[in-house]
Amino acid sequence: MAEEKAPQNVHDRLIIAGLEELNKHGIQNFSVRRIASACGVSCAAPYKHFTDKQDFIAAIIHYCNSQWKIRQRKIVDLYPAPRRKQILEISLEYIRFLVENPHFRSILMMKDAQLDNEYAVLRGKMSRLAIRLIRRYCKEVGMSEQTAMVKTYIVRSLIYGAALMFDNGEMEYNDENMQAVALAIDREFDLPGLEN
Repeated sequence: MAEEKAPQNVHDRLIIAGLEELNKHGIQNFSVRRIASACGVSCAAPYKHFTDKQDFIAAIIHYCNSQWKIRQRKIVDLYPAPRRKQILEISLEYIRFLVENPHFRSILMMKDAQLDNEYAVLRGKMSRLAIRLIRRYCKEVGMSEQTAMVKTYIVRSLIYGAALMFDNGEMEYNDENMQAVALAIDREFDLPGLEN
């Protein structure tokens, strides 16, 4: 866990243990009892902080979003302009975030038919800034909305694909390969849009 500090209170310890629980057992086998045991608290203690299992999982997703927002703000502050540079730096930081925090990536990828619609919006918050930046940039340079959607899809695919390839060892996680990913993302904005 790259930037996390040791949790100081029960609420935060439960969230960190909940992340680990989701990684090990998935959403289908998510056990509040196991989490309580891992934190050394009673089985009833989590329910002092979360109304039910769904509220607990939502809190975990909010936690992941808040950790990503901290890193996003740093990038936006470092690269206030031009927008294309912001897109590139946010994309690379997102890859680093996903590689360095694989337990957060499991939150993005979790699937559950009953819970998925409820949590899709929460998980989607992690990508909102990048999507907005891409769409604004495309509009500024005269690309159509349809082209902006395609560029958004391609950039997001490059981000998630690179993070997965780094994680499973297909590509070594190093500066040289991050630069190759950066070139692929940046090049996407030099390619013609659908209107051409």
